[in-house]
Amino acid sequence: MKHELIIPAELAGDRIDQALAKLLPEYSRSMLKTWLDGHKITVNGEYWQPKAKVSGGETVIIEAELEKQITHEAEEIDLNIIYEDDDILVINKPVGMVVHPGAGHRASTMLNALLHHAPNLQNIPRAGIIHRLDKDTSGLLVITKTLAAHTFLVKQLQQRKISREYQTIVYGELISGGTITTQIGRHSKLRTKMAVVDREHGKEAVTHYRIIKKFRDFTHLRVMLETGRTHQIRVHLAHIHHPIIGDKAYGGRMRLPKNAPAALIETLQNFKRQALHASKLGLTHPITHEWMEWQAELPADMQELLNILTSVMDKPEITI
Repeated sequence: MKHELIIPAELAGDRIDQALAKLLPEYSRSMLKTWLDGHKITVNGEYWQPKAKVSGGETVIIEAELEKQITHEAEEIDLNIIYEDDDILVINKPVGMVVHPGAGHRASTMLNALLHHAPNLQNIPRAGIIHRLDKDTSGLLVITKTLAAHTFLVKQLQQRKISREYQTIVYGELISGGTITTQIGRHSKLRTKMAVVDREHGKEAVTHYRIIKKFRDFTHLRVMLETGRTHQIRVHLAHIHHPIIGDKAYGGRMRLPKNAPAALIETLQNFKRQALHASKLGLTHPITHEWMEWQAELPADMQELLNILTSVMDKPEITI
């Protein structure tokens, strides 16, 4: 690819990498810095350091190759696509699908399916995946299809401007909604798990939750993420002693209410994953700047669980 441009006077005083990031939003600042360091960019015919400041009027020539970002294989795997245009793709991920290849899951992931659906994603970091869901969490994910969309939405995510809402069913009866604010980091002994830790060893995590419906010994919640730490909702709800039903990593042993009906016991025993679903996603479109929202209905297993709770553990009061 090749670009030739003039630095406008209003950017005088900016670092060259900052100025280029404003003029070329389709490329991340880190990518532009790499090109500056690698002598892929000249300013008035010379190689500049990223920290060098512009005065306005400089001629910039960029000649660089967009390196292939993804080396994984494309696989023909069905995707439940609920929205797609030239810039973004919104997917309703099923339970059991791994989002990104990793240890123990080198193939048959959502990334492999995406590369088959849109081969150009091999040129986008992480094939356009800017946020993830755990293997056994269902629901909505947005994928970016261009570098411009990727740069824009990653920044929106960092600025906490993408709305992500979940539904979950937890043990115990919560009295009211609330907000959980802690530091979350890697568990000190079990490295595959996350935990609430001190400020020195973790990053801030903020989770808001509201009650959809109370049952005897259970609560159906709507959960809103302000930050997006690994396993955040699962860790936070376990932290306040209301773990998610079916969460083997953070929920501990199955909790059976006293004199629980046989139908409920059977349903809980057969519920083999965390009852967590990404039900609503909202964002500003990276090109049109229009606010867009999507919703995904609860999967059948969670709906069946709610039906059982309604039939055998129902309470008269409902709080929204």
